[in-house]
Amino acid sequence: MESILRAAGELLNTELSGPVDLGGSSRSTVLRCETAAGGTVIVKAFTNEPESLRGFTAEAAGLSLGIAGPEILGVDLTVPLLVMADLGNAPTLADILLGSDPKAAENGLLAWARGLGRLAAESVHRSADLTRLWSRYDKGMPSWGDEPWIAQRATELPALLDGVAGIAAPPGLAEELARIGTAGGEEYPAFTPGDTCPDNNLLTPEGLRLIDFEAACYQSVFMTAAYCRMPFSSCWCVFTLPDGLAAEIEQTYRAEVVGVYPALAEDEVWQAGMRQAIAVWTVDATVRLLPRTAEDGPLHRTRRPVPTRRQLLRHRWEMASTLEEFPAFAETMRLLLSEVAGGWDVARLPGYPAFESRGRVGRFGHRTT
Repeated sequence: MESILRAAGELLNTELSGPVDLGGSSRSTVLRCETAAGGTVIVKAFTNEPESLRGFTAEAAGLSLGIAGPEILGVDLTVPLLVMADLGNAPTLADILLGSDPKAAENGLLAWARGLGRLAAESVHRSADLTRLWSRYDKGMPSWGDEPWIAQRATELPALLDGVAGIAAPPGLAEELARIGTAGGEEYPAFTPGDTCPDNNLLTPEGLRLIDFEAACYQSVFMTAAYCRMPFSSCWCVFTLPDGLAAEIEQTYRAEVVGVYPALAEDEVWQAGMRQAIAVWTVDATVRLLPRTAEDGPLHRTRRPVPTRRQLLRHRWEMASTLEEFPAFAETMRLLLSEVAGGWDVARLPGYPAFESRGRVGRFGHRTT
């Protein structure tokens, strides 16, 4: 702790004190510190593990683009750590969705979708800048844009089906996953902080502010848009959304990116891309979580309410089982539902607490207090 404060203070040419742990991860320590002038800053220090070093480079490069997130005040490549402007104690989108105010949750989701769409649109022509910044802060790990993680997940799935689920992959599955590819990453790339989950979005008086750029990269706009529909493709804060609201937040994001990618105004193009992204994220969730379902458990160590691994996977498989343009993939999902999830004694994934049925019926058919 002392070495972190000292290194961060030297970056800012001031003494830092009173560190408050904001809850980082196994890869990083995040502290709110007081400056000698009476203000506060956020210090994020990383370990020397490979994935932590990649997270440091991604965060430093992504924030240095200057198009989203807190202002970056200093970077120490040796520790390594970053010092950022303090955005305050605004609630996160997760706080709102797990709360009891449906209107605040609705407004928060729309602000989130609009903010992500604007970020994507503003970033389309900045990929060379991110590459340059990655080189500046490089710690020897490939960027997420250079990491073929989607193809790796697709390669891992058949063996996982056979070894963990006891299911033979239907003929044609590998070919379909190859055809799905990056869900349009070559045709419609845009910048993303990478982890756009509800707890990484602050709803400040000045509007939406994004935090956590450890997976910053360029990827298909559909991969981000899928967070609106699934919802929150790679996150722990996953419950179901009212149908009308889910469609509106998706359209809100789409309206922002159509300006830079006019082809996305065509429903046929948009829907095809969304189906591909849902498939990609479902493969990702299956590979990550299925080996951990022998015993069920919550998706987050401390936050409550939270779904379990089994609840989330069943929800993902149910949605993906409707992707009939990929028959082998849809059949795989149905097999997982019957042969694996069929033996799980867990409740269905409920709605977000903010939209739970109580009081009067609201704008999107859910009930509000």
